[in-house]
Amino acid sequence: MKLSSKIIKTIGLGIALVVVLNVLSHWLYVRFDLTQDQRYTLSEASKYTISQVESPIYVDIFLKGELPPEFRRLQTETEQLLAEFSSYNSNIIYTFMNPLEGEEDQAAIQKQLTEFGLRGAQVEIKENGKISTEIVYPWALAYYNEQTVKIPLLKNQLGATSEERVNNSIQNLEYAFADGFGKLTQPKRRKIAVLKGNEEVPDPLIADFISTLREYYYIGKFTLDSVAINPLKTLTELQKYDLIIAAQPEVPFTDEEKYVLDQFTMSGGASLWLMDATTQRLDSISGNTFAFGVDLNLTDFFFKYGIRINPNLVKDVYAAPIALATGENSESQYSRFPWFFSPLASGTNNHPIVTNLDAVKFDYAGSIDTLPNNIHKTVLLSTSPLSKIIGLPAEINLDKEIPENLKIINEGPRPGEFDSGEIPLAVLLEGEFTSMYANRVKPFKNPNDLLVSRETRMIVISDGDVIKNQMDKGRPLELGYDKWTNSFYGNKEFLLNSVNYLLDDSGLINIRSKEIAIPFLDPQRTADKRTHWQVLNLLLPLGLLTIFGILFQYVRKRKYSR
Repeated sequence: MKLSSKIIKTIGLGIALVVVLNVLSHWLYVRFDLTQDQRYTLSEASKYTISQVESPIYVDIFLKGELPPEFRRLQTETEQLLAEFSSYNSNIIYTFMNPLEGEEDQAAIQKQLTEFGLRGAQVEIKENGKISTEIVYPWALAYYNEQTVKIPLLKNQLGATSEERVNNSIQNLEYAFADGFGKLTQPKRRKIAVLKGNEEVPDPLIADFISTLREYYYIGKFTLDSVAINPLKTLTELQKYDLIIAAQPEVPFTDEEKYVLDQFTMSGGASLWLMDATTQRLDSISGNTFAFGVDLNLTDFFFKYGIRINPNLVKDVYAAPIALATGENSESQYSRFPWFFSPLASGTNNHPIVTNLDAVKFDYAGSIDTLPNNIHKTVLLSTSPLSKIIGLPAEINLDKEIPENLKIINEGPRPGEFDSGEIPLAVLLEGEFTSMYANRVKPFKNPNDLLVSRETRMIVISDGDVIKNQMDKGRPLELGYDKWTNSFYGNKEFLLNSVNYLLDDSGLINIRSKEIAIPFLDPQRTADKRTHWQVLNLLLPLGLLTIFGILFQYVRKRKYSR
């Protein structure tokens, strides 16, 4: 039977159209993100980060092998996101692997990974009613021009379930990879001065945070002692920096030093203040600790800018535990007890600094009041609603506090006792600041005196302990890790976000505000309906094929039996 010319033309046109579409798809490759939350659409900050990459970035992702359902979802989301990075820049090359696969001495490999800073996550795998424990390493290593960067894929969140933890991690994926790629490809631009000279926190206790900042910025110590000798030169040198960090100073600032700091702010410099308005002293007679207020001669300084750090102590029912030794001699061991002087503060809004942030641990923090002026203020961290303020001086007696705290945890607080509401502990100030020395006599002559600043930013935190890392055998531990309770807190991430925002590197942290809805299966219902869905998935396709076959035979017989 000969085909008509019309059919031949139709077939030829179809073949030509397929060829044209294939050629066009080779040159015009387009990906469409049809998800409701646009989870696979890269932000402009991410695109900018990788736009200039001209040599390969190799990424090894340690998510492969036997994984529980929520980690398989993390694996899938990671692969989808990296595919999007790779489609935008083909120099992003990634591989999924299991670091323990094929290794005979897995304990040695696990030890090497831990020493390299890649902590494993212990997960439970439930299958056929059996529960087994596995160690998963939710990390990625990125290599570029002989540099290596660790990229954490899992966010540890206090009190979160495994599913909630993975959900928060998926929300953080784009930021994690964009931040890692930025460390590899973007040169340092900004300079940070860590203030010294007023008995600030010793270097070993801020070593972890400062070493982290060095991955992004130039860091230098700046001693204000030289103000007494040559204040103008000191001011000129300080103005070469973009940000200053004052980490828990204990010696009052002189008027000359305050004027230098004020003029640094007037010139557009940003600042991060971690201030204690209280101090604790041990009484050698009673053995108890007493808290007193301290005056650092900065009250009028901050008052002019629109805040007040109060010389008091905050107690919060939602607080970190304290580890105390119980027992005697060789039988002693550390036990956890509730300690309301260590509030766990969380973000009170959707500001990118605190979005998807773990609780931040404070120790003996005071309250902050915001005052009306032209500066825009945002409370970043505050206590829980179950908190109260203690006036000073105050006695801190462990033998009295611990039993009371345990009673409150078990029975709840007495009516009217913890009713101060959410107390601000960290505040962001933004805008054009007015000099505290406007219409006042200046401590020294400054020919370039400024009365109003350019647009700038400042963050004030009412506790210097937030920046302190613990020590172990003379080595600094990671900021936010409490070795006594083996808990992780969000101190490091909060401070890093704060510095990024103060230096206007907010493009990446704005990615944090991206909300991704991750649906998870109910494990209980999944187990109950397991047989039902297995039978349905097996029989339904076979049933549909059988019905289709019967109908096809019926139609065929009717058509050709005539």
